Amino acid sequence: MTDPALHPVDQLGPIDYLVIEFPGGTLTGEGLPMLVDLVDRNIIRVIDLMFVKKSAEGTVSGVTIGELDADGKRGLAVFDGAGSGLLGPDDVQEAGAALQAGSAAALLIYENVWAAPLAVALRKGGAQFVAGGRIPVQAIIAALDETEPLAGEEQDAVDVTAAQDASVVGKV
Repeated sequence: MTDPALHPVDQLGPIDYLVIEFPGGTLTGEGLPMLVDLVDRNIIRVIDLMFVKKSAEGTVSGVTIGELDADGKRGLAVFDGAGSGLLGPDDVQEAGAALQAGSAAALLIYENVWAAPLAVALRKGGAQFVAGGRIPVQAIIAALDETEPLAGEEQDAVDVTAAQDASVVGKV
């Protein structure tokens, strides 16, 4: 549902990005059906998608879908042309800096369509998004491990101080 009184940009949901590394440069395509499903169910909208590779020598370059999926077996053709132009050479280099030599990666910018109605309502009320982020699963597990009671100890209630000391956000 769109509101004609709002600028189209003000009707967007939160925008996120991911850099997904494929060690050894092997992209199997296993996750692609899930990405397509999220798009088909209107949970996310792909804004930009680009692929990057980092050679064994450390050279970083963009890769076309045709180069990654020449035989069509990985199902990447559905994303051919899924580019808005937001991702550019600087993004390729920045993503490449995070990759291991010999790896490939997907750079994905997407809108959280599911959250657009909330975002629109908040904007109409004068609110604005000032921060956001992702917490890696590994950081959550580490923080939970730090808050677990020692063997033999009982814990009847949540220890708020311990939870604050084990802040996940500060560890990412």
